[in-house]
Amino acid sequence: MSQRAPRPRTRDLGIVVGTLPTGRHNAITDVPGVLVGHTTVDDGNDLHTGVTAVVPSQLGPQRWTLPAAVCRGNGYGKLVGSTQVDELGVLESPIVLTATLSVFRAADALLTYLMDLRPDGVSFNPLVGETNDGHLSDIRRRPITEEHVHAALTSAAGGLPAEGCVGAGTGTTALGYKAGIGTSSRLVDGFDRPVTVGALTQSNFGGVLTALGVPLPVDELIPDADRTEPPGNSCMIVVATDAPVDARQLGRLARRAIFAMGRVGASYSNGSGDYAIAFSTAAPDRPTIPDAQIDPIFTAVLDSVEEALLNSVFTATTTRGVGGRTSHAVPHE
Repeated sequence: MSQRAPRPRTRDLGIVVGTLPTGRHNAITDVPGVLVGHTTVDDGNDLHTGVTAVVPSQLGPQRWTLPAAVCRGNGYGKLVGSTQVDELGVLESPIVLTATLSVFRAADALLTYLMDLRPDGVSFNPLVGETNDGHLSDIRRRPITEEHVHAALTSAAGGLPAEGCVGAGTGTTALGYKAGIGTSSRLVDGFDRPVTVGALTQSNFGGVLTALGVPLPVDELIPDADRTEPPGNSCMIVVATDAPVDARQLGRLARRAIFAMGRVGASYSNGSGDYAIAFSTAAPDRPTIPDAQIDPIFTAVLDSVEEALLNSVFTATTTRGVGGRTSHAVPHE
């Protein structure tokens, strides 16, 4: 099922995060070569789920790894392939996001995709993350198939990706409201060439929605709504950059991505699996940015992740799901 008509993004509502300029699309795809694809599985009744793929086109025959790091804010989750990223400091595959009980099928499908790319390969590290969309979707049906994953990977494109109730965000809820996929980007000058930082989030976590320091509690904005809210759940954050930074520095960027959740009111609860994956597409021959000069990139990560998280909520639409449970969209007015 196609995505519903898009709702305004954060900036369309007059909410501007930080002072750094955004890229052309204000999306992770502003990082050159980074593509995004979605497959949405929504039957309008009990299934509201899907797949989102972040595909760095730099991964290929000329270069099978990119510098990368993972930050585990709270490890109540299933991030397949993360330990090898921690150990070796490299990304070897696109990043696939989906629902908790479909993560293993998605990993197997991504493995098939990687094996097709490298017929001579004997070891692969597919990286697949998840959040639990069981509040709105019949998660035990595990509806995600190899075809769904392959479609997200092969349809990945540049431009502004769809946000809100799409792909891996079709059935997610965050900060008391219907949420989904969000993305944003920032541009940073002051290096040998301009640097782009982009973020994409799959939001499904608790807390009180906060925009520019102003709490927007659901009990006040929608006081008469018939609703329930899932406990805990999770957040997956992908940060991409073309800055020449190494795996250690990317770990520092990933930590800032987790910090940014606090800006929008995250509760960081016991049951919330909060993870950030950061990778760089910079050419390997570019000199690494010294730590003493990295602060503007930290700022870009914090601001782009904050805005991506807000976009994931503000662009989502009210959804009624399995068991008659409803997650309401933020009332823009």
